[in-house]
Amino acid sequence: METKPFLRALAGQACSPPPIWLMRQAGRYLPEYQSLRAKASSFLEFCYTPVLAAEATLQPVRRFGFDAAILFSDILVIPDALGQKLTFETSGGPRLDPIATPRDFGRLKTEIDRRRLSPILETVSQVKANLPAEIALIGFCGAPWTVACYMIAGRSSPDQTQTRLFAYREREAFQQLIGVLVDASAEYLSAQIEAGADAVQIFDTWAGILPAAEFERWCIDPIVALIARLRLRHKNARIVGFPKSSHKLGEYAARAKIDAVGLDSSVDPYWARKSFDSNLALQGNLDPLALMAGGEALESGVRTILSAFKGRPHIFNLGHGILPQTPISHVERLLELVRKAPIQ
Repeated sequence: METKPFLRALAGQACSPPPIWLMRQAGRYLPEYQSLRAKASSFLEFCYTPVLAAEATLQPVRRFGFDAAILFSDILVIPDALGQKLTFETSGGPRLDPIATPRDFGRLKTEIDRRRLSPILETVSQVKANLPAEIALIGFCGAPWTVACYMIAGRSSPDQTQTRLFAYREREAFQQLIGVLVDASAEYLSAQIEAGADAVQIFDTWAGILPAAEFERWCIDPIVALIARLRLRHKNARIVGFPKSSHKLGEYAARAKIDAVGLDSSVDPYWARKSFDSNLALQGNLDPLALMAGGEALESGVRTILSAFKGRPHIFNLGHGILPQTPISHVERLLELVRKAPIQ
């Protein structure tokens, strides 16, 4: 029998209290993270230094006792391993050499450089060796659409205009890029599972900006292909899909054949309870601002989510990543509220 509550939920079992972890749970809200981050000259060096990245992964589990640790890394290591130059600015986020025309694809490799990603796989192995037996380890990657958004624009964008125009104007070239990312992502996730990850999550942060037909073409179809490739190598891989702000969550979950769907904070939990198969785990979906605010905003938000998902597979999480300004005492209160849920 599975002893990890997180994996029991992914297997379709309702747990009370539900397992809990938080997106971006390793990060700037923790003083121990800040001290650790100062030991690396750049964020990318931090991600590629196993002793530092493993410690960052373990810190929130050690402090709060979360039911899962998520690998400390970044979704953009895949374009980095495909040969696209990547840097992180102190206050401006990631920067890549943008792919402005189909000709620019010539700068990219057609397969990921496994040697470039080997430090991350070493991080997975180190974390696995140091986690308590009941705590799950989650690997991850960015979805092909979201990673392509950064690769085309070279940076974050609120509306992804450049990438959307590229996808409309250069259909064949963009489809080629998505295909490379499907293969690279499947290879990368497979390597994480082989290194010790118990489950993987696929983040599609920019899924919600696409019209319905484009969402099917650039989000759903690639995820279906990615997961099919991954399960050819790992038949029983446990997979969480998180298409943020998507208006076609039901179709995404059904076609992708995932074990859990991540819900952002805009999703009504009572609607979600009625709209998904009862065996599909639902993950989420407290507003990160409610956690930062604390008090009644936090308490009522937690009550609503626990009530809505009572009796079905549920993993408590935020609707997006924890904010750096979040007080540690509020995270402690969140754990207290979730874990005092009555036994069913």
